[in-house]
Amino acid sequence: MSMTVTPSGQACGAHVTGVDLGGELSPELVSQIRKAWLEHRVVAFPGQQMDDDALERFTMAMGGFGEDPFFAPIEGRQHIAAILREADESTPLFAENWHSDWSFLPRPPAGTCLLAVDIPPIGGDTLFADQIAAFAALPEERKAYLRTLTAIHSAKLAYAPEGAYGEKDEGRSMAIRPNESARATQTHPLVQRHPETGEEALFSTIGYIIGIEGMGQAEAMALLSELAQWQGREEFTYRHRWEPGMLVIWDNRSVLHKATGGYEGHRRELHRTTIAAYGS
Repeated sequence: MSMTVTPSGQACGAHVTGVDLGGELSPELVSQIRKAWLEHRVVAFPGQQMDDDALERFTMAMGGFGEDPFFAPIEGRQHIAAILREADESTPLFAENWHSDWSFLPRPPAGTCLLAVDIPPIGGDTLFADQIAAFAALPEERKAYLRTLTAIHSAKLAYAPEGAYGEKDEGRSMAIRPNESARATQTHPLVQRHPETGEEALFSTIGYIIGIEGMGQAEAMALLSELAQWQGREEFTYRHRWEPGMLVIWDNRSVLHKATGGYEGHRRELHRTTIAAYGS
């Protein structure tokens, strides 16, 4: 089989065909996949025959397992979580806001893998926003200013006991485990160089970013809100449509993502792993 990479024609994203990810992965294939991943930021592999063992093998080949602090794993696994919504579920949609996975950790994961398990016939697209492109499109003076800022990250708005997925979030099928550790803060430069490509990108967004070092809260929130509008502009986005048997991997260092709904009355399940920070 010969690997073929077909760009999405949108801001980022590509489909990769001609590969079988269900078995052992050769170093040559992993190298080709990593090249496509770094170039296109979001890579989809349609028509795969993968089980959870294969998902774990792929994750290990791409850099090893990252930390998943607020998800309980599926039964029998340590590193796989189910992104699940039952057909009759009425809770607010999970992950409907732009974010970079676990940006509040000291060493956030390099990437995320999602394997389609149960895909509804309509809806459920995932949106991605290219933050390398978003930063590159800014005026030089604005870039220079943003490079001087250090963002304060925290999981508290989502995963503290009173957060969006906290104690009042009842009736959810996903195994989310909020706790007090979500109140911790971590700082990261607002603009980061990608450790593998050297490209500059805006890192994460409002929600997981709760402030800016040395800046008053009102001023920081105004700046972050304005920046968030820019980060999610249509010219920087890619809308991914899911298919049964599809694996998707994205680069948390260069894109934001968010979920969409539109599949009410249908069950949706994907199995997720995170890829450890580069060089972990």
